Amino acid sequence: MSQLKSASLFDTRILVPAIGGAFRKLNPKSLIKNPVISVVAVVSAFTTVLFVKDLVTGSGNLGFSFQINLWLWFTVLFANFAEAVAEGRGKAQADSLRRARTETQAKLLPPEGRGSFRMVPGTSLKVGDTVMVEAGDIIPSDGEVIEGIASVNEAAITGESAPVIRESGGDRSAVTGGTQVLSDWIRVRITAAPGSTFLDRMISLVEGAERQKTPNEIALNILLAGMTLIFVLAVATIPGFVAYAGGNVPMVVLVALFVTLIPTTIGALLSAIGIAGMDRLVRFNVLAMSGRAVEAAGDVDTLLLDKTGTITLGNRQATAFRPVAGVTEADLADAAQLASLADETPEGRSIVVLAKDKYGIRGRDMQSLNASFVPFTAQSRMSGVDVGGSSIRKGAVDAVLKHVGEGAANSADTIREIRSISDEIAKSGATPLAVARDGKLLGIVQLKDIVKGGIRERFAELRRMGIRTVMITGDNPMTAAAIAAEAGVDDFLAQATPENKLSLIREEQAKGKLVAMCGDGTNDAPALAQADVGVAMNTGTVAAREAGNMVDLDSDPTKLIEIVEIGKQLLMTRGALTTFSIANDIAKYFAIIPAMFLAFYPQLSALNVMGLATPESAILSAIIFNALIIVALIPLSLRGVKYRAVGAGALLSRNLLVYGLGGIIVPFAGIKVIDMAITAIGLA
Repeated sequence: MSQLKSASLFDTRILVPAIGGAFRKLNPKSLIKNPVISVVAVVSAFTTVLFVKDLVTGSGNLGFSFQINLWLWFTVLFANFAEAVAEGRGKAQADSLRRARTETQAKLLPPEGRGSFRMVPGTSLKVGDTVMVEAGDIIPSDGEVIEGIASVNEAAITGESAPVIRESGGDRSAVTGGTQVLSDWIRVRITAAPGSTFLDRMISLVEGAERQKTPNEIALNILLAGMTLIFVLAVATIPGFVAYAGGNVPMVVLVALFVTLIPTTIGALLSAIGIAGMDRLVRFNVLAMSGRAVEAAGDVDTLLLDKTGTITLGNRQATAFRPVAGVTEADLADAAQLASLADETPEGRSIVVLAKDKYGIRGRDMQSLNASFVPFTAQSRMSGVDVGGSSIRKGAVDAVLKHVGEGAANSADTIREIRSISDEIAKSGATPLAVARDGKLLGIVQLKDIVKGGIRERFAELRRMGIRTVMITGDNPMTAAAIAAEAGVDDFLAQATPENKLSLIREEQAKGKLVAMCGDGTNDAPALAQADVGVAMNTGTVAAREAGNMVDLDSDPTKLIEIVEIGKQLLMTRGALTTFSIANDIAKYFAIIPAMFLAFYPQLSALNVMGLATPESAILSAIIFNALIIVALIPLSLRGVKYRAVGAGALLSRNLLVYGLGGIIVPFAGIKVIDMAITAIGLA
């Protein structure tokens, strides 16, 4: 289980500090970020000044005026409280990350990276420094493995207890400060300055310190500000109209009407909805670098996925021993294992494990065998071992055939059989590795890119959501087609270069589609940066994590399903609460407008459909409901509207039915109940 699980909606460790946060947000610098609530704060301050004036002069209905003022300020505080609760959930998650950030001592190596190390504080490391990290040591800062291989416990970051392998070269070289090496050793080149490590950025992100408003959120803020301005003008015309009718409306009543008519509900919850969208991603171990990325995820049409390390496990694994005629599988497995005992590549280790699991052949000690290991070279394209007067070689089929040559040890039939097995394996999308002992061909080891478990079903789910999946790989078309078929993607791009990936993304975007890219390698970085939603795998390189606008701590490419759902949920929640906020104004019209003008136009009593007791109780009930509904909707804004895979038309109809109709009915019932309560206790 992840350590980044979201805190409970009613956790007192969040709610209690949020109360103080609501008062601190009365600072004008904080209020001005929310146009609607800042206007409410201004008019609340204005009516407070008027109340103090009336208190000094002894004029006006002080009890009624005091209650209106009190609930106006409660409206502002409840709006601040909603945002403070959302931010508090982020801070609670950040605290769990801070516990992973410990002050460590680092084994700093000389500039050339060799020789004896000296102990220094981890905070003193600079970009480019090289450190030695051995079993039991904490990795002092973010970096890349430049030598060695080790298993690393990343539970402090991902919450997953299973260790991961980190090794030099390839796409599994990035390491994160605060994680622990469990076995072996690695030399790490530091890539992050103190205070700017991946863990520091995670803490900053989940606290919301760098959360930027999205275009949709900005547009909605402009709409709400425009609606507020319209109601300013509308309410400003009422005193003149009333004076013409020979009457007078107290300023506090005009303010109450204004505050209940402007979209205070959605204005109060808008920021909390945005923060909560990023918070929900954190619950799935995904860090979004911006709210813009979360929103864009809700409208993704095409998903591009790098194959190695994203769709597949990233390292080829031995899956079968295919001997030639006259050779048993056990003999082939024994020879292949001997040739792989000193081979520290993932492929070599997998051969040793497969021989042990399938035939019970246990690994032997190279020293006791007095064996001489022959390392792999780009020229020979083979590796092997010389032991007990015997010579064993394994490698590319053509290289091994060239090594053994033609002769009595290998008949033409044997060579044809080797080539036939090799072609069959290649067509299936796997890689053939030939094995020979003392010049005699024994057979082929089948190496295969292992597709991650359950990924086919997840891609089918993405297809049902209307998202097209495209696998991108540098493999040849035959291998790519086999892996694509096994994984269940809709299409593939073989022999892809970074330029090909960029071109494909731009082509999709030119068609008006939003594109998501999942990748983990340095060669994926340009595509991750170009995509509308760039999801970098946490197991990937520093360059990939820097280029993406999201980081998946679990390195699961199908996590995009949750990312898309959360993006859609964010948009749905915002739309639903906006619909509710606008619809509930209807009930307030029936509550306040008849109460304001009843003295001048008794006929307006016909509009008092709720049967509210007095004009004062009607106005007070409406302003109380306006404040309390904000608190009531905080859980929904943080939890989000439940995602349903329906079309835009069906979604609009549902929102109008549930939140539009609900926005009309709920205030009628709520205002009536509040009116009965305040009348019963004599507040109005």
